[in-house]
Amino acid sequence: MTFVVAAHDEALVIGRRLENLLALDYPPHKLEILIVSDGSTDRTDDLVEAFAADDMRVRLFRVPRGGKTAAQDHAVRASSSEVLAFSDANTHWRPDALRMLVRNFADPDVAYVCGRHFYEQAEGTNREWLYARFEGWLRRNESRIGSITGGVGPIYAVRRADYLELDPRLGHDVVFPYLLAQRGRRSIVDPEAVAWEKPARDVADEYGRKLRMFEHSWLILFRGSMLRRQRPLHLVALVSHRHLRYASGPLHFVLLATSARLVRGGPVYRGALAAQVALLLAALRPGVARYYVVVTWATVPALLNYFRAGVSPVWEKAEGSR
Repeated sequence: MTFVVAAHDEALVIGRRLENLLALDYPPHKLEILIVSDGSTDRTDDLVEAFAADDMRVRLFRVPRGGKTAAQDHAVRASSSEVLAFSDANTHWRPDALRMLVRNFADPDVAYVCGRHFYEQAEGTNREWLYARFEGWLRRNESRIGSITGGVGPIYAVRRADYLELDPRLGHDVVFPYLLAQRGRRSIVDPEAVAWEKPARDVADEYGRKLRMFEHSWLILFRGSMLRRQRPLHLVALVSHRHLRYASGPLHFVLLATSARLVRGGPVYRGALAAQVALLLAALRPGVARYYVVVTWATVPALLNYFRAGVSPVWEKAEGSR
């Protein structure tokens, strides 16, 4: 088993992350922890080397700055394990999480397994933890009926035989499940494999994170061929969970414009317009409404950024999430 963590300038958290990984309830002689330093310029490499000097399970692998996906590809090429686990530098895993993930590969149809992930409640205005609960509920139900439409970047594992090298601008969590489904392979969630992390403190910081994520999402929608060769039920799940989610901002604009245009057409249109105005007014104050409006709005400038400048394979971390 090779455990891969791609890290760029993670000196604040990499020690804590390694302590967490070394405490996993997994046979030590079967575990290799490979930290891929993606062009780090702080003390990340020195800290990892200090752990490696004390524990043979830890290895540092330096690569030029190229983004998370490219770093993960480098790590996979440098390893030989049949199963690969992946996580982020700021994530914590429950001690039994790795065993929970790996047990699912007893089913030969399973290629990808992610765990249950949650955010700690932010001290500020961010409400990402609430959305993460809903997203987790959707994912668990998708898993029950066949295969999930998107994974979890902070906690997942994949068979080496099913690992796919991607365009470095794309991420495993969104792309792996639908590409594997096109090959007749299953991607599932094991809710007993638990991980958590600290979210961005305020909704303004979360907006920046969502903006970057949605830029990548638009790239996947337009160029990822997500809907090809999918089974009917999975196709419906992909459209409803992925396409409509990413298009939620533009669709809200269409709804607002049509409701305003048809407001004299009857109580249904007046009610629709009133509900939207009430949501926007509620978003003036910190809370769930503001979180929803801000992150939904992020889909719109993300779409414009995609058309104007494209998508970069590298990005900056959200403020306060370390």
